[in-house]
Amino acid sequence: MAERIAVIDYGAGNLRSVAKALEMAANDAGIAAQIVATDSPSTAAKADRIVLPGVGAYGQCATSLRSIAGMEDALSEFALEKKRPFLGICVGMQLMAKRGEEKGIHQGLGWIPGKVVKLDPLDPNLKVPHMGWSQVSLKLAGINHPALASLEDNGEAYFVHSYHFECAKHGDLLGTCDYGGTITAIIGRDNILGTQIHPEKSQHYGLALLTAFLRWMP
Repeated sequence: MAERIAVIDYGAGNLRSVAKALEMAANDAGIAAQIVATDSPSTAAKADRIVLPGVGAYGQCATSLRSIAGMEDALSEFALEKKRPFLGICVGMQLMAKRGEEKGIHQGLGWIPGKVVKLDPLDPNLKVPHMGWSQVSLKLAGINHPALASLEDNGEAYFVHSYHFECAKHGDLLGTCDYGGTITAIIGRDNILGTQIHPEKSQHYGLALLTAFLRWMP
């Protein structure tokens, strides 16, 4: 039976590109998957896996998500109580923080301790936003996450962001890249993953990451 993958539509994500990339990853890996973009909390609750994309300002994305009655509760129940596989992408990942500091202080979902702060590269020649290809390092001392076991270390992925996630716990930081200093690329714990990278724009590496998520059985 095909797994049901819900891509959450809250008016703040490039849903078509994400859904298409998930479909391509599933087809290439021979995984039977039914991918649907939805703004329905009940549809999300019935899914086997959820993907939360996000582009734009932190506060606007948080407000848009909470404007859908019952969606935040449905996502929290899915990820924290039922412990089903959950993937946040870009701002969708950042929303897992306790708060975001973009144009004010905004409350996040609070699933992973930390905050989202403005990029401040040590090299003054590096521009913000961080836009383009960077290597993703997965070799963090003592941290091995099963969902990432098939990914190559130092693979190149595509980034577009001006803010990044500062994890409060080292164990939640799964991947990093260098942009005038070490910045967060991948976070996660238990059944929850988040990527600052855009897998739908990251070609081979992005498809490998989505395939790993679809195969992952936490």
